[in-house]
Amino acid sequence: MQCCSSVRVSSRLGPEWESPPRLQEVDTFIVSDVHLGTDLSRPAALLATLQRYSFRRLILLGDILDDLNFGRLPRSHWDLLAYLRTLCAPERYVEVVWVAGNHDHLLSRLTHNFLGLPVHKRYQWVYEGKTFLALHGHQFDTFIARHPLITEGACLLYCTLQRWETEHHRLSRFLKRTSKTWLRVSELLAREAAAYAARRGADGIFCGHTHSPLARRFGDVTYHNTGCWTERPATFITIGARGIKLQECP
Repeated sequence: MQCCSSVRVSSRLGPEWESPPRLQEVDTFIVSDVHLGTDLSRPAALLATLQRYSFRRLILLGDILDDLNFGRLPRSHWDLLAYLRTLCAPERYVEVVWVAGNHDHLLSRLTHNFLGLPVHKRYQWVYEGKTFLALHGHQFDTFIARHPLITEGACLLYCTLQRWETEHHRLSRFLKRTSKTWLRVSELLAREAAAYAARRGADGIFCGHTHSPLARRFGDVTYHNTGCWTERPATFITIGARGIKLQECP
């Protein structure tokens, strides 16, 4: 990601100062799978990235929290949530949309008190004449639906490995990638999501869940997956004058 260079200006009447960096302007910023509360989450990097952009709409596309155990959240994780809360203020003129994921699906019980906004199962909007849908994507993951006990056991093992590993978390990252690949979740989810969007007359659909950034076209429907903020590079999506862009944060 590129940051605009700042200009230094000196004055005899005061100290040297730096002009603030110019924000990158987009219409919509979409992010998913931050998994706050886990050791792999990168909240500081996401906070810095959000602060480089000016956007009219922010879509939190599920699994922003790993669970609702807020006692597990370190300071940097709370810093990100605090910034999201400031974006919800009316004077910011930002539409903040939280779409529930399979990890934070119970958030609807407390978001009005937590961030002051509702949680959606899906979200639909129109931009430049095109209709878009946003769903986390676990709805199309048939393995989770058919094998809930195996899924819960795998999540427990994954979290246990995170707690015992060193800061690089190589084993847990490897298991996460190989399991998703073995189940062919990413490609199958993309096809199911695009078919769902076509049935609803949408031009495009955005999902998370797989942690794998992806862009595909299925007939008249475009599919985009936002990736996640537990890997390097982290990925997110912007929509604006330059179209739909899958962006990276090292």
